[in-house]
Amino acid sequence: MNYRRVKIALIFLLSVMVNSAVLAQKQVELKRAESLYGGVDENGENFNSPVGNVVFEQNETTIYCDSAIFYENTNAIRAFGNVKITDGDSVTITSKRLFYDGNTKKAELRENVVFIKLKQLTLYTEFLDYYRNEQEARYFNGGKLVDSVNVLTSEKGYYQVNTNMASFKTNVVGTNPDYTLESDTLQYNTKTDVVFFRDKTKLTDTDGSIFNYDEGQYDTRIKRSDLASGEIESKSYIMTGDKLYLDDIKKYYTAIGNVEMISKEQDVIITGDSSFYDKKKGMAKVYGNALMKKIMQFDTLYLTADTLVAIENDDPAKERLLAYHDVKIFKPDLQGICDSLSYINVDSIIYFYDDPVLWNGENQMTADSINVLIANNTIDRLNMRVNSFVISEDSIKNFNQVKGRNMVAFFNSGEIKKVDVDGNGESLFFALDDTDTYLVGMNKIICSNITINFLMNKADNISFYVKPDASFIPPHELKKEDTRMKGFQWRKEEKPSLEEMLLGKRHAKIDDEEKKLENLPVKTPDDLGTRLQGEGMKLDLLPGDVKEQKN
Repeated sequence: MNYRRVKIALIFLLSVMVNSAVLAQKQVELKRAESLYGGVDENGENFNSPVGNVVFEQNETTIYCDSAIFYENTNAIRAFGNVKITDGDSVTITSKRLFYDGNTKKAELRENVVFIKLKQLTLYTEFLDYYRNEQEARYFNGGKLVDSVNVLTSEKGYYQVNTNMASFKTNVVGTNPDYTLESDTLQYNTKTDVVFFRDKTKLTDTDGSIFNYDEGQYDTRIKRSDLASGEIESKSYIMTGDKLYLDDIKKYYTAIGNVEMISKEQDVIITGDSSFYDKKKGMAKVYGNALMKKIMQFDTLYLTADTLVAIENDDPAKERLLAYHDVKIFKPDLQGICDSLSYINVDSIIYFYDDPVLWNGENQMTADSINVLIANNTIDRLNMRVNSFVISEDSIKNFNQVKGRNMVAFFNSGEIKKVDVDGNGESLFFALDDTDTYLVGMNKIICSNITINFLMNKADNISFYVKPDASFIPPHELKKEDTRMKGFQWRKEEKPSLEEMLLGKRHAKIDDEEKKLENLPVKTPDDLGTRLQGEGMKLDLLPGDVKEQKN
């Protein structure tokens, strides 16, 4: 036996079988029709024209229509009337017209096209191309995708059957019961119900809050977002950050990196490293290099602290800004430090707590508590309560001093004009010659109530009321202990500068806890938000009660 001939014969037979199988896979077959006509078109191509309940098959694809033109030689179909394609057991497409190329397995469907992916979505359009090999449907000139959660429309888009990923391009609009979104480009996984933002996207929820996204993703089932960058706008604030984590069920939003909050009503900008916004409680918290800038009539008020908290409320009297730990403020005409602070919007009053010190020019002011009234976007009045003490340094380094139970300082155009002392008043003032370079003596006066008038931020004259006890001590009789009243502390070295607040206090290092937060998995934004929130906060705080409270 010639084994070489047998081998060749087997190879030939196998080749024929393979080619026949490939041909069978490629060839469209007419399976059914009520009538069948034949003819030749204007290009001289032969065709068959089945009419009535027409059915074609090619592998797992079945085509139904009322009538068709079938080019058997080129393996192509033109179908008309009640066109339907089924691809496997999951995809069904209907339309009025169809052109199908059996070689490339591309279907072009026109007019009233409805694409259905079983149990996932329905796509409506007038123009749809379906690529069977790639398992991809593409539409143009407008389309609408509907599933159990969302309705998404755009001018162009495509859907990948195998990956369940729908992509939308140009004038994208999405709606569901919770929000409306607008974008130029986004993607949507119809199996997981996750939206992927690929371009600037605006989302507006039912209560009017606006979210602007640059890129990221949003799980429409659990209503949580993980965004690379974006913006949140509430009724009172606009918040931006490098990374945003949003939980729309809890109404809890977290921002990390280059956080900025802008008040839409108070001319206030707050920046920091991290922030969260609890919409249900109406509270926003910024921490890590926290800085506030408030635009005023003639200049800007700067405030830094470890933590800044903004509280919004339907009652304007309960809206406020709170600052905690290592608080510093700076205006050209006022600087100050304290441990905690509150700013009441409706009254335009800043309250300073826990060892507050304020400076106006060369005047240092201290008390157990201090509050400043802002009027017409500038300082109007400064109230000092309990153990009030004002110190100013003269041209030859003497310290003029006034102390009392309570004091009120009055300002005009940012300059201190008058200080009223109410109760237990004491004063030490050093008299200088006309050149302000030679000490003449020291006036020591004890009087219940005192009024000090200022000129160019310096004490000019003093009035005493209710039986003043006065004495004048010449320079040669002065002892050092006589030149300092009880409680005297000159704290000029603590006076903040704008450079220190903007640069020196803005640490470059990131807290270890924040490093951990940066590495949290995307799937747990709720855990991230919980850890970021830290200690709880009372929301019904009033002046004098601004300390953080643990839950």
